[in-house]
Amino acid sequence: MIEIKKDEERVILVGISTGDGQDAEESVRELSELVRTAGAVPIENLIQKREAAHPATYLGTGKLSELSALVAETGATGVICDDELSPAQLKNLERTLDVKVMDRTMVILDIFAARASSSEGKIQVELAQLRYRAARLTGFGGALSRLGGGIGTRGPGEKKLEVDRRRIHERISVLKTELLQVERHRETTRRRRERNHKTVAAIVGYTNAGKSTLLNALTGAGVLSEDKLFATLDPTTRELLLPGGESILLTDTVGFIRKLPHHLVEAFKSTLEEAKYADFILHVVDGASSSMELQMYTVYETLKELEAMGKPVITLFNKTDRFVEIPVFRDFTADETLLISAKTGQGLSELKTLLARKLKEQRIFLERLYPYAEAGKVQLIRNWGQLLSEDYREDGIAVEAYVPPELFGRL
Repeated sequence: MIEIKKDEERVILVGISTGDGQDAEESVRELSELVRTAGAVPIENLIQKREAAHPATYLGTGKLSELSALVAETGATGVICDDELSPAQLKNLERTLDVKVMDRTMVILDIFAARASSSEGKIQVELAQLRYRAARLTGFGGALSRLGGGIGTRGPGEKKLEVDRRRIHERISVLKTELLQVERHRETTRRRRERNHKTVAAIVGYTNAGKSTLLNALTGAGVLSEDKLFATLDPTTRELLLPGGESILLTDTVGFIRKLPHHLVEAFKSTLEEAKYADFILHVVDGASSSMELQMYTVYETLKELEAMGKPVITLFNKTDRFVEIPVFRDFTADETLLISAKTGQGLSELKTLLARKLKEQRIFLERLYPYAEAGKVQLIRNWGQLLSEDYREDGIAVEAYVPPELFGRL
């Protein structure tokens, strides 16, 4: 039996440090995880300290010569830069190095293409890829004719390596129309939730912080949960029953990451906007990560870009089961913080109690006597509020309850 072995991509990672170097090292380390997730093997890292990336070649002349020698010495099949390259940078680097050159954006788009499973996810990823490539048709040159496998060739790229700008824009128009229909459906779902006075909490966080694991632990959603970057892309909404009998909807969102490609944010806007329209933000943080604070900063910056700030934020420091002695965690942006382990269940009952309290804080206390002719209003309270007591008297039904502000006027 002949065993066919797939060629392994061996790549050199390249970054630019404009500060003290530590941030660049951390960013390249994260790029290394992305590359492994995409199926390639990082073999060397090269970081140059400069005020800014070289406009023509990304690296300076000396460092570029060093990189060229490193490619020849290691037999690397490709080079991946930690920033988004311009068409000129991409073209010049490929000409100088004579190997496939990619950037961070291309790697992230490739992972999204591999992970997308729903029709909405596939539309969003293809749209982001085509927008990215439309701006770089002049820069890809020989790369567009490369028919080999590997990073940057999954998704629509396999079918459209030779496509011209006109056909790409035609396809983008078709995808935008399809995505508009999906967005309308999502908007209809949101309006239905509002009419039903359902409180929604959006679970946000850096990729691989444990958002899907948390949703599974709280609701038994059965969402794919792996120790990988961007394990899940499609948002999932499930109902969570709280102490006291009320419930809220939990919505899982796609993970954030530093240098999240602009085209991806645009394409996934309808998905990411689940955070914008939620009543609460559950910010899941990987408490065991060495770059925890930088990840938290990235999440808040992305939320600002989505105009999703200005609502109650509960920060959940996850993965506390990995500590023998738990350190002090702080988040000065959050309204509440809690230590949890979605894996072991630690802190989840406290989280439910906290959500029930926050829900009650948003409700209005109602004390009223309804004549029996208005008994239907009591049923409204049962459905959408928290009925504390009801007393059936001769002159009507005496009720004490907490109700949503938008329902108070009707009651």
